[in-house]
Amino acid sequence: MANYDGNSLIKPFVITVSARALFDLEEDHHIFETQGIDVFQAHQRENENKPLRPGPVFQMVKKLMQINERLPENMSPFEIVLLSRNSTDTGLRILNSLEHYQIGVIRALFTGGRSTSKYIKAVNAKLFLSCNSKEVDKAILEGVAAATLAPGECYPSESGELKLAFDGDSVLFSDEAEKIYGQGGFVAFHEHESKMAEVPLSEGPFKNVLEAIHNIQKAFPHGEAPIRTCLVTARSLPAHKRAILTLRSWGVDVDEAHFLGGWKKAEFLKAFGADIFFDDAVSNIENTKNVVPSAHVPYGIRNAVSLVENQSFSGDDTIKSKKIKHKP
Repeated sequence: MANYDGNSLIKPFVITVSARALFDLEEDHHIFETQGIDVFQAHQRENENKPLRPGPVFQMVKKLMQINERLPENMSPFEIVLLSRNSTDTGLRILNSLEHYQIGVIRALFTGGRSTSKYIKAVNAKLFLSCNSKEVDKAILEGVAAATLAPGECYPSESGELKLAFDGDSVLFSDEAEKIYGQGGFVAFHEHESKMAEVPLSEGPFKNVLEAIHNIQKAFPHGEAPIRTCLVTARSLPAHKRAILTLRSWGVDVDEAHFLGGWKKAEFLKAFGADIFFDDAVSNIENTKNVVPSAHVPYGIRNAVSLVENQSFSGDDTIKSKKIKHKP
């Protein structure tokens, strides 16, 4: 298995996750918002030996740690670093929950109510997942792949594979095509993509994430990789060609690609069994968040105003979501 002890020359692919993304802290957060810090602290101390329920990225993190156990010695492993606005004292319940589930997270930073995003570069994070959209916006502006999750309980997973789904434009690719669509509509978009079909799109914020996944997949015999990827895009034929050729020019591939031509994505993601889905459109996340764990990527032209104001989802810090119960 691949191993990283902090001194190794093999550097890990670091993923930072917030406590509310890893565990279901909605009841606790509600206590904090409605009854104040003193009641919240007392509640956490009283329940610090009661494990928190798994949250939206729990299955993804658990599977990533299991994949590490199967990697060759020379492969860069995944490392999960927990970032939390809790204090060290109230964070003890979170640490006890990590120990209870034996996930394999060995590093955690508690900021006592201060911003967590300023530590992303310090830990050399390549991906940041949080339920706080303002922190995610800051990470994106720093050039780190980041996304805002709907908080709540864990989604059941029926597969031993880690299944990751990505939108194309403004997630894997740049927002070039979306700018054309915004200026001229479908006709201008299809004309532009047909004309530029042989010209690779510029990279989006999640290109490096897909590359890291692809490199892991190559370490396993064909068809035996424990990770499966899927491109789920509103592009329709013939706009598919540029997307495929862009991936080819990067030397990466996806296991599945769904060119939906504007169809809603939820049922396709459910059929794929995604452990997480990344999309730049709030409307798409609203459609998929109660089916699979869904994360909003605040990147590109459609999110430009939110990024400038450092507020996504109408200024709310989180995406609201119905809870889907965890199956042990």
